[in-house]
Amino acid sequence: QVQLGESGGGLVQAGGSLRLSCAASGGTFSRFPMGWFRQPPGKEREFVAAVSRNGEDTFYADSVKGRFTISKDNAKNTVYLQMNDLKPEDTAVYYCAAGSTFETILMLVRAPRYWGQGTQVTVSS
Repeated sequence: QVQLGESGGGLVQAGGSLRLSCAASGGTFSRFPMGWFRQPPGKEREFVAAVSRNGEDTFYADSVKGRFTISKDNAKNTVYLQMNDLKPEDTAVYYCAAGSTFETILMLVRAPRYWGQGTQVTVSS
């Protein structure tokens, strides 16, 4: 059973930056893809970014492309989301997600296997 724990959320002004971290335990981290999703207030949860098992391939939602960067450190069992040029519409609860062993990025995007508890990101205008 994989367990995920996010950290790094908070309040930031528009144009600012935050870095989210997600530590994983209970599985072989290098064998599964990781991703970030978010749920804005009053809306459905949506995909943000994903990274492949070895960290070499990434995939982003159009709304964050060029501003957010996902990375995976298999030595530290941690995935990161660097968020730059934040906008008020980025306000949401951000969730870390993991796929099953040997899954592809697109399989993770469609149906993550494991979820973290979420961390709040609030961007003020």
